[in-house]
Amino acid sequence: MLPIIDLSMDKDQLKSTVERARERDIIIPTLEQQKNPELVPEVVKDELGDVGLWDIDSRNLFRITWKNEPKKHGGLYDGVNYMELPSELTGVDARIIALVGKWFPTGSHKVGATFGCLVPRLTTGQFDPTFQKAVWPSTGNYCRGGAYDAELLACESVAILPEEMSQERFDWLSKVAGEVIATPGCESNVREIFEKCRELKETRDDIVIFNQFDEFGNHLWHYEVTGEAMEEVLEAELTPGSNYSGVVLTSGSSGTMGCGDYLKEQFPNSRLAVGEALQCPTLLRNGYGGHRIEGIGDKHVPWIHNVRNTDMIIDIDDSNSMNLIRLFNEPAGQEYLEDQGVPTETVEKLPLMGISSVANMTSAIKYAKYYELDEDDVIMTVFTDSMELYDSRLGEMRKEHGGYTREDAIKDYHQFIRGVTTDSMEELTYYEKKRVHNLKYYTWIEQQGKKTEELDAQWYDWSNYWDEIHGQVDQIDRRIEEFNEKTGLLAELKSEKKQTQ
Repeated sequence: MLPIIDLSMDKDQLKSTVERARERDIIIPTLEQQKNPELVPEVVKDELGDVGLWDIDSRNLFRITWKNEPKKHGGLYDGVNYMELPSELTGVDARIIALVGKWFPTGSHKVGATFGCLVPRLTTGQFDPTFQKAVWPSTGNYCRGGAYDAELLACESVAILPEEMSQERFDWLSKVAGEVIATPGCESNVREIFEKCRELKETRDDIVIFNQFDEFGNHLWHYEVTGEAMEEVLEAELTPGSNYSGVVLTSGSSGTMGCGDYLKEQFPNSRLAVGEALQCPTLLRNGYGGHRIEGIGDKHVPWIHNVRNTDMIIDIDDSNSMNLIRLFNEPAGQEYLEDQGVPTETVEKLPLMGISSVANMTSAIKYAKYYELDEDDVIMTVFTDSMELYDSRLGEMRKEHGGYTREDAIKDYHQFIRGVTTDSMEELTYYEKKRVHNLKYYTWIEQQGKKTEELDAQWYDWSNYWDEIHGQVDQIDRRIEEFNEKTGLLAELKSEKKQTQ
């Protein structure tokens, strides 16, 4: 059987879930509304005018979109948030364009991935918030997004993340998640997170684990919502004679890479390139290690990674990201960039890049150099989050290395941007893709109990397997609409507005 997202109904649990939603004034947006927020009911838009972007308010479910106005309070919608990096910065002629994640609630697009995982189970009654807790295992923003979405949907949550993650994450989670569990290690210690999940499953009967690495709702949300947002940007930016070359993304859970599947359907000659940390070269060298690029867990291949649709691996030294966040955020660095001809408008926007976003930028530069792309070529990527979530890292680096000088800026700019080379990259042949795909066996079959038949289906029945998942969007939206009808809240809001007009 193909691995579809389970949308079967539990009618008994659904009754209590609907009642809870009605009590808490919860209306759920469809994926279609997240793609096209002009379809959001006017009565909901009216209420958003009094709601801050990060507020714990169920109406912010309607701000899970790439199209929010870039403002912290009261904003509505204003097209896809994106920015282009000029060649004065990147050193390549190719156009690098990135979607900007800062203007999602919580400052990261992970609220979309977690929405895609939780809402199908909530609207079918498979998850009952009156007695179950949502567990969000993560190496970064996923558990933040999960805890936030759960709170908006009146669900209790448990966040699991490595103890070496930034202090901002732990401080924020302590106020939102019901429980926060720190596991040993850093970004690379994914297995320790899995082991904690196994322990919880064996000792507690009140939890449901939403593992971003094997939850197809994560992949599907990005396929549908992020993919279409990128297509809109390309429609606006491509000119006669120009070419969309491909999308370049660091892996993490591989969820965001779902947009690459979508774009390949729209642009069949385009590519999908995946980045990872050189210090843990799992995809490139079957390797291991620890690194500092927060947001990209590794030492395994996520179950939801469509490896056969992936064309290139790009490894990034984590010192690249860590040095460039200082160049982009310290006054001496920003001043030097302007002296090099980088437009002031661009320099002012560089803090829109968090640590993994800088890795995405660097991967795109390497990709452009490898394929010798020119000014007629467009590369897409994503700035997952901004430096707003990593101020403590800058403080740690100032304490460890001292103040940031013009000499530091000169070194970092020329070494980590202009000096980027095409080392530690691999263009994947059929059998090189199969090598990466086969690495799933050790994590998912031996450790996590998946079926070999499904692993083989991902490869040998490749088109049908992924098409079956991608074809579930309309069914999910129907479940959401039926759920809203059962609560009756949207209908009541519309009726109240009519009476006041």
